Amino acid sequence: MKNKLGNIDVLEASCNISTVQDGRGAIFTWLPDQPIVEFNMLYFQPNKIRGNHYHPEFVEYFLIVDGSVVMVTKDPATGKEINMHASRGVCFRTPPNTPHAVHAITQSICISCLTKPWANCDRPIVYEDLIPFDSEYVAHMKSVDPNYNPVNNTGKSSDKT
Repeated sequence: MKNKLGNIDVLEASCNISTVQDGRGAIFTWLPDQPIVEFNMLYFQPNKIRGNHYHPEFVEYFLIVDGSVVMVTKDPATGKEINMHASRGVCFRTPPNTPHAVHAITQSICISCLTKPWANCDRPIVYEDLIPFDSEYVAHMKSVDPNYNPVNNTGKSSDKT
């Protein structure tokens, strides 16, 4: 049985035990159910938010490499916000049209893997106001994207956020 956070799957890794027993460390493996065609490394500062959107055209796998975050989404049955604390080694599978946001608790590094190249999407992001951004970020987004409006979900951005 898969662990879930709303529509987001929490993937479990397997470990080849011989990679631990040989004394060099360990190798953990996640098996995505779709081919990954792009991956990105994301850096988070403490108490900052990335996301507040959904992706209409691809699945996003999100692996926490270092630090602690809170993954936020909506319960598909009630529409209410739900969240989960996650740290190094937790991997999320977020299907298309699933709103999500990540709030960094500590300085964090994550890898985002996509099943369709960002540049090949007609609309890679649709904004969804799950966690309010701070005023500095909102001002920045409005300066680079005049359509940015997280409340009305009308924004389109060519930049990854």
